[in-house]
Amino acid sequence: MKRLLGIRLLPGQIVPLAGLVVILLGTVLLLLPWATPPEVHLSFVDALFTSTSAVCVTGLIVLDTPQDFTLFGQTVILLLIQIGGLGYATIATLLLLALGRRLGMRDRMMIAEVMNTLDMAGLIRFVKTIIYMVILLEGAGAFFLTLRFMNHMELSTAIYFGIFHSVSAFNNAGFSLFSNSLIDYRGDWLVIGVVSLLIVIGGIGFIVFQDLLDNVQGRRFRLRTHTKFVVIVTFILLIGGTAGLWILEWHDPNSTIPISEHEQFLTSFFFSVSARTAGFNTFDVSLMRDASTYFLILLMIIGGSPGSAAGGIKTTTFGILCLFAWGILRNRGEVEVFRRRIPYDLVIRSAVIFFLGLGIIIFFTLVSTFIEGRPFLTLLFEVTSAFGTVGLSVGDGGVRSLSALFSDAGKVIIILDMLIGRFGPLMIGLFAIKTRAQIRYRYPKTRVVIG
Repeated sequence: MKRLLGIRLLPGQIVPLAGLVVILLGTVLLLLPWATPPEVHLSFVDALFTSTSAVCVTGLIVLDTPQDFTLFGQTVILLLIQIGGLGYATIATLLLLALGRRLGMRDRMMIAEVMNTLDMAGLIRFVKTIIYMVILLEGAGAFFLTLRFMNHMELSTAIYFGIFHSVSAFNNAGFSLFSNSLIDYRGDWLVIGVVSLLIVIGGIGFIVFQDLLDNVQGRRFRLRTHTKFVVIVTFILLIGGTAGLWILEWHDPNSTIPISEHEQFLTSFFFSVSARTAGFNTFDVSLMRDASTYFLILLMIIGGSPGSAAGGIKTTTFGILCLFAWGILRNRGEVEVFRRRIPYDLVIRSAVIFFLGLGIIIFFTLVSTFIEGRPFLTLLFEVTSAFGTVGLSVGDGGVRSLSALFSDAGKVIIILDMLIGRFGPLMIGLFAIKTRAQIRYRYPKTRVVIG
């Protein structure tokens, strides 16, 4: 892994390459004859799309998962989701530890890169904590979902459905064994509550949970600024997203959509949770107003938090940019939060991430509009969902995503979008950027007119 074709790879380059290897392996497994029923023809592009969507924990589908894949095919998808959600580095570290091997500095750098950790101290304990946490939370989610599914399924089927949806929810994947996702459960407090909790926990970042655990166990006596910042931004987005969707979609006395008030609240809340990363839906997105659809696009761009299975530009990036704008309006030169100062280089990186993310969405939407010739808003929604690794879609008129109607070229565009959205614009940029020697000079200042 140290060299590929004579080129020395950085840890940030190894991770995307490993992801591509897993995607290709998943594609091969899905193309096996026992992965799909005999009457289902699975092309290479559709297999690649499905594998990419699973590894990138996106949830966009070009085939109906419960109908067009066998138990073997569904299991492959489930494993790809788990690997993609935990990350290659975490899986590799777990295997190396199980084999009794010690991790070198390069391995630790790779783990820190993929997990977005604040430092490399205690990485092994961090990885072990993640594994224990994943097993505990996914197991608990599967247990409660199984209890609910047992009401109308056989026990073995209910257990399988419980495990699948728990893993898919925690890893923010959005794949479902129900053809209409969770629409039949939009008024079910238990299912919506469990799935929402798993999505939020899986998307808030392992760094937050490690910090909380360290404080509980007495290793630390104060929450990190990162933890407090992530929790507050997430809370604001959940409340604001729920209120915004309810006002835009349901607060209309002339609405003809037959849905009760408590279902309106649950649907608004669930979309506020799911739209930022997961992709499960409890309402047909194609029936929503344009204002609601556009609002969901904004939530999908933000995404979840660093060090998690979520995509998007991340909550911390959004929060830092908001604080930066607020500081400029107050004529303050520094970004401050919780009586602490955010380093200027993080502000710059946040701006770059936002700019690159927005540029990628604009570019792929433009290309998709040219290739597919479909309504602009629906294509913008699909592209943003892919970049944010969300999985929501206006649909193909049936149970699949809009991408199912795309040409092979259009599907390849969405595949590239999902890859960039999952591995990050800056990480992908490492393929073309090498570390430069420190520059010991600066050019004179000059001014240009803006605004």
